[in-house]
Amino acid sequence: MPGSTTLGGGHGVDSIEHTDAVRLASVLREMSRLLAVDGPNRLTDAQVSALCGGQVHHRQEFSEWVARVARELSQKVSA
Repeated sequence: MPGSTTLGGGHGVDSIEHTDAVRLASVLREMSRLLAVDGPNRLTDAQVSALCGGQVHHRQEFSEWVARVARELSQKVSA
């Protein structure tokens, strides 16, 4: 469907507008950078916990997941 991006996980198909998918990929790339960078702009452990719904996650694991999702979404929207 022109103008949208289809995302699926085997449990049906969901769609979001292409421009929203591009924006989401950009947000995820920036989040990945803020997870990995050292210094005052780095996301704190409390922020990471909040982003994970209060669940304890290892920063490295969460950072890798965010980066992977950003890459996959970026590839999808540029295809």
